[in-house]
Amino acid sequence: MKPTCIQSIVATEVVVPAKPGSLNSSDVLDKDTSFAKKFLTGESWTDFAIQPKWILQVNLVNGLTGIGETYRSASPEKLKEAIDGLIGKDILALNWRRLPVTDQRIYESFETAILDLLGKIVQVPIHQLLGGAYRDKVDCMGWTGRRNPEDAAQKAYEAMQKGHKMFKFKCSDEDPVRLWTEAIRKKCGTGIKLILDPNQRWNDVATTMQLMEGVDEEIMFGLEDPIKHEDVEGFVALRKALKIPLFRHISLPYTQDIRDIIPCIKADSADGYNFNGSAYNSLLLAEIAHLEGKSCWRGSEVDLGLSETMGLHIAAASINCTIPSDIFGELVRVDDLITTGIRFEGGAAIVPQGPGLGVELDLEAVSRYATGNMIKTEQA
Repeated sequence: MKPTCIQSIVATEVVVPAKPGSLNSSDVLDKDTSFAKKFLTGESWTDFAIQPKWILQVNLVNGLTGIGETYRSASPEKLKEAIDGLIGKDILALNWRRLPVTDQRIYESFETAILDLLGKIVQVPIHQLLGGAYRDKVDCMGWTGRRNPEDAAQKAYEAMQKGHKMFKFKCSDEDPVRLWTEAIRKKCGTGIKLILDPNQRWNDVATTMQLMEGVDEEIMFGLEDPIKHEDVEGFVALRKALKIPLFRHISLPYTQDIRDIIPCIKADSADGYNFNGSAYNSLLLAEIAHLEGKSCWRGSEVDLGLSETMGLHIAAASINCTIPSDIFGELVRVDDLITTGIRFEGGAAIVPQGPGLGVELDLEAVSRYATGNMIKTEQA
């Protein structure tokens, strides 16, 4: 076999818990069972953090190893199927934009590992393989789940103290978001901007307008996905009625599609976008939004270090990724499973400049959080 053929692949399942108090206020429970089932959150969002991930190690004949990370609760059966399909393949002969992996919750892990290997072979960082970087640091926002007003203010304050200029709250139609903004304004002044993200759970225009009544607009950066994605006319109406920007999330791992941006563009229904998914697809979405004259940011799922580092490379290589990105695992996770964590300066993450991903897997930490489930396949 050629030196650049895949000799073996090891996938290790891990569960890395959240830091205490980092997800939800203890007195705020989520009664929306359909939402909890779709997004794997649980009543108090604790399930969100304990969903397993898989860490990939793709080993070449030449001894190089590429590393990657799946999204939460990836299918082990589909993971094994993808591994079997790649064993023995020459990574220099693959179409890097269209790898032979179909499931979007595992695709990015293989893409990351293979681009990590390619970067190590040609001695350039992944963002160079994506076309080159537009920036060497990526502004990032803080993040939390649902809160009571006092906790909301405290979390925003903690993020502001770390240098973040923006903070994002998950919310439902049960949350008193006006009281959140009042408490945050009192504690933080105008030192940090807010994004409210109901994940479409405000349902319709009337409910959204009612919940936004009295919200402190001066500290609001924008509103993300308040109503159902398919209600494009509702997005248009809200964009006209509200005095703050309206954003649309297109998340490829959540069975969405690149083509979902087309009705948004036709209707001019959003001021910008949150994109997450595989690198080349995310760059394609960013380029489309750039042609529309809109900015974007890199989304996440409260990830570990490998996915977040890949997100930095994608954000760096996206011409219009100028809105602070959802790269904040260090605020939430007890460990990121990389030997040297992502470095932040003033709320911005420094893009690694070493070959490939530019980070190393912390094998001791992987072992510590491993569940005991492992998939290992070698070329015969």
